[in-house]
Amino acid sequence: MTQVNFYSIGTQGQAWDDVEKATWLATRSIKRSYQDEVLNKFTQLDGRFEKIAYGSLPIDPIRYPLFAFKSLNWDNNKPTVLITGGVHGYETSGVQGAIQFLDTQVEQYSQQFNFIVAPCISPWGYETINRWNPSAIDPNRSFVSNSPAEEAAQVMALVTSLNTDIYVHIDLHETTDSDETEFRPALAARDGKEYEPGEIPDGFYLVGDSDKPQPEFQQAMIANVSKVTHIAPADKDGNIIGAPLEQHGVINYPTKKLGLCAGLSDAVYCTTTEVYPDSPLVTDQNCNDAQVAAITAGLDYVLSQLKA
Repeated sequence: MTQVNFYSIGTQGQAWDDVEKATWLATRSIKRSYQDEVLNKFTQLDGRFEKIAYGSLPIDPIRYPLFAFKSLNWDNNKPTVLITGGVHGYETSGVQGAIQFLDTQVEQYSQQFNFIVAPCISPWGYETINRWNPSAIDPNRSFVSNSPAEEAAQVMALVTSLNTDIYVHIDLHETTDSDETEFRPALAARDGKEYEPGEIPDGFYLVGDSDKPQPEFQQAMIANVSKVTHIAPADKDGNIIGAPLEQHGVINYPTKKLGLCAGLSDAVYCTTTEVYPDSPLVTDQNCNDAQVAAITAGLDYVLSQLKA
C-alpha cells in the first residue's frame, strides 16, 4: 500500500475500503478514561435529575453506556431545551461544559424550561481523543434518517422518545489545532480527495443555522462569552473555516442538509459552540466556562423574548 504524502493510511486518490478502515481503527488507542472523567462526575448529579440510560456503543457496551439527564419537574407546557456535548468525543469542553452547566447553572432556569442534556454522545471518541467513531464515520455528519453512526442514531431516538418539541438546542463543540494536523488530512485520505490546508480560528465562535439564523440570539451568546475568552476574528478572506462571517464571531451552516447535531430537531433557536482550547490565553477551566457562558446567555435571551 502506497502512503499518501499527507496521511499515513490509504492510497492517494482512492477512498478507503474496509481494509484501510480496519488499519485506521487498529492505530487508535485509549488515552483517557470515560469512567473517571465523565461517568464518575455524574454521581454529583444524583437525585437532582432523572438519569436516563438511553443505550450503549456496540464496540464495548459495558465500557460505553450512554446517559442523558432530564428535568425532574418536567412540564409539557414549558419550552424544552436540548443541550448536547461530546458529539465529537475529542472536544473536551463540550463534555465537561455540559456537566458543569448541569451541576452549577441549570436549576436557575428549571422553572422556565424543561431540560434534556446528553453530555457525552461519543464516549469512545472521548477516550481515544477522536473525531470519528470506530467505523471512521463522523457522528456530526450523521444526524439523518437511518443514521450510519450509532452515536447519532441513539441520541435521535432518545429525543424522539420524549415526544416533545425542542425549542432551544445548543450543541457544544471545539475547533482544535488537531483538526488541521490530524482530522482534516484523515478525512481527505478516507474519501480519496486532495488535502487542502485550512486555517484554525484563533478564538471562540458560533455556527448558526442558515435556515433560521436568529442573529440576536447568537449575538447575545458572543457578548457573554467575550467576558470569558477571546472571540475568533475572520481570516483574510472574511471567513471562519471557509464560511463567510455573518457577524462578529458567527457563521452559519445548513445544519439539516449537512446532518449536523444542531439540526436534529426543528428548534426555534439552535447553535453550535466552537471553543478554541489550544490558545495560550486559555485554560481547561476557561474553556468549560465559555461553554457555560454561551448556554446561559442563550437561555437569558430566549427568556427575554418569551416575556416580550
